[in-house]
Amino acid sequence: MAGHDAGSQHQFTGFLKYFNTYNITGRRNHVIATYTTLASIILYFKLRPKKQTPAVTQK
Repeated sequence: MAGHDAGSQHQFTGFLKYFNTYNITGRRNHVIATYTTLASIILYFKLRPKKQTPAVTQK
């Protein structure tokens, strides 16, 4: 029969249980993790304090 073979289903454990590419939930978790990482990097660079450099240095 054509179609999905029930005997070859993957049984993942641990990290791979949530981040696999064989089902929609695993793919969704990859996308959420990617967007969260990008948003965190952007927020870090936008909210970090700016370095104060003096406008005039005295000699």
